[in-house]
Parts: sequence; C-alpha cells; structure tokens
Amino acid sequence: MKDPYAVLGVPTDANSTELKTAYRRLARQRHPDADPANPWAEEEFKELAAAYDLLSDPGRRAIFDRVQRGYDGARRARPGPRRPQAVRPETPKPDAKKPDAKRDRKAGLKIKGADVEYSLRVDFMEAVKGAVRHITMTNGKRLKITVPAGTDDGRVLRLKGQGMGGFGGGADGDALVEIIVDAHPIFRRIGNDVHVDVPVTLQEAVLGAKIEAPTIDGMVTVTVPAGSNTGSKLRLRGRGLAAGDKGAGARGDQIVHVRVVLPKKPDAELAEFVRKWAAKHGYKVRGRILGPK
Repeated sequence: MKDPYAVLGVPTDANSTELKTAYRRLARQRHPDADPANPWAEEEFKELAAAYDLLSDPGRRAIFDRVQRGYDGARRARPGPRRPQAVRPETPKPDAKKPDAKRDRKAGLKIKGADVEYSLRVDFMEAVKGAVRHITMTNGKRLKITVPAGTDDGRVLRLKGQGMGGFGGGADGDALVEIIVDAHPIFRRIGNDVHVDVPVTLQEAVLGAKIEAPTIDGMVTVTVPAGSNTGSKLRLRGRGLAAGDKGAGARGDQIVHVRVVLPKKPDAELAEFVRKWAAKHGYKVRGRILGPK
C-alpha cells in the first residue's frame, strides 16, 4: 500500500480533524462521478478511502507508524503531490488470530459517499409560500427540491442519499442545499413577522381613515387612527409567516409602518392655514441638543 500520509497529503502528526478535512476535500475532487473522464478515478478513490480508513483508526495507525514506517514521533515534511497511477491499493491482511467477524470487517471496506453542496436562489414569495424547484447535479442527475413555506435566507436543506455514491456497500452521501432568498421590493422579514411601509396623506394621518394595505396574502383594509404619525405601527395579527418546517405552526404578524407624505407641490392655502394654526398651537418636537462643553 502507498504511504497513506502522502495519499491524503497530510503531515505524519496530523490530528483526526485534519485527516477528516483532507479526506472530505479529496473525496469530492476524486470521486468517479465528479471526474468521469479520468480512467484512474475509481482506483484513486479506493486508494484514498483505504488511506483514511487506516489513519482514522488509532490502533492501526500506531502499528503502521511503528512497524511499517519506523516512525519515531518526530515531525516530518509534508509529502509532495502524488501522481495518479492505475494501481489497485492493497487491502490490509487480516490477522489470523482474530475472530472471523473481525477479519470480515477489515476485508470489506465500506466508504460513505461524499456530501455535495449547492445553493438555490428563490424569490421572497416562493420562500414565504413554499415552492418546488429542481437542480442538476455534477453527474447530470436532477433533484427535486421542496422549499418549505416560511423558509428563511441561509437555511440548508439536507437531501439524504443524494450526494456522491458510496463504495463497498457504504451509504451514499447527502446533498446540502443552501437557500438564498432574494429581497422583496416592499416586504421585509424579521423572524416570522412581515414589515411593510405604507404612505398616508396628511388628512388621513390627522383625521384617521380606512386605507388599503398590501400583505403577503393580498390587499386588506386597515384603520389608520386619527393623529397617526410617521413611525406609527399597525399590527395585523396572523398575517405573517407560518412557523415550523411544514408551515403548520401559528403565523406571525404583519407590521404596517405609517409614513406621512405631504403634497408633492407646495400648496398656498395649506401653508396659510398652518401659519395661522401654529401661531396659536405651536409645539416642540425636538429636545435640547447638548453640544460639547
């Protein structure tokens, strides 16, 4: 068998985390499904798996270091890059003194397939309502992705057994799909609540009114109380996003943020009215601003 440290590209003092990281990275690169044009792909992958199987077992690794390498515990230089060779890796010989079940476990090497990662972009309403999309894997296989209602940006969906194939009866890897949710022109999400800004006229803010406001379910009528101001919030209970993976939980709320908008063009009559009104009813909205002493 080739030097397993060289096969994995790790130093002889690599810890278990470094071994696992190196193996997963190389497994994704050298899996036959990821490199179908490489005639050595299957042999390389088996060689890689055998190297990791040996070094990830502390007992077998210690024997290899002591007997086969004469390893004295000192650090050695990192191995250089290896060249692919169409040579079948040797299988560790079973110990005749061990039980048959133990020999069978060593002889039959089961390697779980590598996980594969994808990103899937959906629009805001698809994430809110749920959607069915499809992605194409590197090996040409198409996967059906069910985006649950209420999915948030950055959520990762795990599709069991849809990654790289295993070897020797090992389980197939998984497909990890990260959901990227595009921003919406007017809605924004905070937890399971949906927020939206709604403009109102001066008279609607002062006198109060019933107006139409958008929600993720369509337009609804809301009441703007008299004396509302920019920044006033109207809560529409149960108009937000459903909780739970299947969207079966209690829904959040929608928060309508009132924005008072004056006429686009100056109005002389309004200006005159405000001057007369302010002369008798002037009020302050800004506190004293203290500067440096």
